[in-house]
Amino acid sequence: MAEEEKKDDVDIVEEKSGGKLKLIIIAVVVLALAGAGYFFLMGGEEPAEEDATAEAAPVVKQTPIYFTVEKPLVVNFAKQSNDAVRYLSVKLKVMARDQATIDAFTLHTPAIQHELLMILFGQKYDVLNTTTGTKALQKTVLATINTLLKAEKHQGEIEAVYFTSLIMQ
Repeated sequence: MAEEEKKDDVDIVEEKSGGKLKLIIIAVVVLALAGAGYFFLMGGEEPAEEDATAEAAPVVKQTPIYFTVEKPLVVNFAKQSNDAVRYLSVKLKVMARDQATIDAFTLHTPAIQHELLMILFGQKYDVLNTTTGTKALQKTVLATINTLLKAEKHQGEIEAVYFTSLIMQ
């Protein structure tokens, strides 16, 4: 009987170790399949396609906000035009897509006006009297305003500058 018990004990031990080994193998296989399934579903090409789709989607722009500079910018223009024109007067509006940029423009208006007056004073009558010259001035004014806003650590930009009046008299 003692031999049978030993035999039974040995048989039980073998079954338990074999059962544990089977259990470990099954657990490893299940984890491997779960990892492969996760990689297949979450990894690979699918997120790249989603990213490409998100990048290809058109960006919806916010509504434009226009701000009118009330006082015209006026400079003595006699020397630049060989005394043909005495002064240059420019009225302008700016456009941005967020109120914070308009607020920054308003806050820094004195510095912006100063820089714009210096730009206007340096213009030549013959160049400014053409559409190409006026458009070049418009681009220069826009770049100057945005440079000043960036220098004041503002993140937004003025998107456009519109001359509502340009008088050379």
